[in-house]
Amino acid sequence: MPQARLLVDLPDGPWIADVSRDFPDAGFRVLTAVPDESAGFALIRLTARDVDPVLAEMRDHEALSKVSVMARGDGVATVRIETTAPLLLAAAKRSGLPIEMPLDIENGVAEVDVTGEHERVAALGKRFDEMGLDYEVERVRQRVDPVRLLTDRQQELLLAAVELGYYEVPRQSTLTEVADHVGIAKSTCSETLQRVERTVVREFVDDLPNRPLDDDANAPETTDETDADAETEPTDETDADADSGADLDADTDAEPAPNPQTYHS
Repeated sequence: MPQARLLVDLPDGPWIADVSRDFPDAGFRVLTAVPDESAGFALIRLTARDVDPVLAEMRDHEALSKVSVMARGDGVATVRIETTAPLLLAAAKRSGLPIEMPLDIENGVAEVDVTGEHERVAALGKRFDEMGLDYEVERVRQRVDPVRLLTDRQQELLLAAVELGYYEVPRQSTLTEVADHVGIAKSTCSETLQRVERTVVREFVDDLPNRPLDDDANAPETTDETDADAETEPTDETDADADSGADLDADTDAEPAPNPQTYHS
């Protein structure tokens, strides 16, 4: 399902636009928000060098009917607000496409993330246009369910490896211990985890705003057999220490040296 991020330049008038422009170094993160017929309720996390003047302007703004500080610390405050002009929430409600939380606003610009059918995203843009909101589409990508990235066996092995502390630093278990735990050969465990790691890393890289890798769509496709032959198990000093001794794993046995040839004159 498509996921879009829109950068919305808020007009003067709504409290979040006015206050965030008056304090451009402050950050406003909407944690939760609920629209009503003529009002909106939200929980805001405010970060600033000095939150007091920001809170004072929020209390004085005519569009905010209530400002309650729920918690505060050094340079941060969690505030519950009630507003009479929930601009973004109203647009989202009319388009039938909820805005994902948290929602970040800085210096009058809101980063709006939405996930839905193309028609719904287009409807939200139309509502923005009708309300006089300037916006630009920063990115559109296809959201993939993380669970669908891996097979059931890969998920089982990955969860077992995490549970046993294989990915802790330093590692709390060896590759052999993970393989024994799930009842598979060490070489199979190594190859499967490498495939899992490759899939997860590639998905993460695809989600980065500026992808550092070239598009590999034109790269030659390799079969599983080729990958299996090309991939080698990474050096694991922990495994080497744990598996040393009289009984070595089959994949670590040294090949016997060939007998020297004898030549006769």
